[in-house]
Amino acid sequence: MREQLGDRGQERDRDQRGLLRIGLAEVYNPSMQPTLYPGDQLVVRYGAPVRPGDVVVLRHPFRQDLLIVKRVVERREGGWWVEGDNPYVKNDSREFGVVPDELVVARAWVRLRPRPGAGRGGQRSVAGLVSWVVSAVRPVRSRSWRRPRSASAVRSASRRLRAR
Repeated sequence: MREQLGDRGQERDRDQRGLLRIGLAEVYNPSMQPTLYPGDQLVVRYGAPVRPGDVVVLRHPFRQDLLIVKRVVERREGGWWVEGDNPYVKNDSREFGVVPDELVVARAWVRLRPRPGAGRGGQRSVAGLVSWVVSAVRPVRSRSWRRPRSASAVRSASRRLRAR
């Protein structure tokens, strides 16, 4: 527990000195699908200002040693309301409530998709590699975000996102 508190103190100290801090985070569960998939890497900026629509890395309010990735929905009394983009996974503010500011660690900046078959010889054709590069590196954009109301709206939005 002391190491965690010491790390947070160092983070605040670096933020006060105004250093740009960038890191990597990996997505492990499907709570952010269709935006992010397990295996995706995120380039994150520590201490960046947060606003509704941003994808953020935060400490789970009940297990602060666990980092999770969620989208900021709105500001509420006591902190931020965060939700995953996947309406069927409820490991978010619907389960644990408002997240205090001090638990928000970083804001996602860029998503990096893993190369298909990278561990099994990988993509060998030039066209396949170029296609992967074009689709693999994308900014994680802030957007005015509202959860679709029905399952058909979720499927429709998912199809539109895949078509891009």
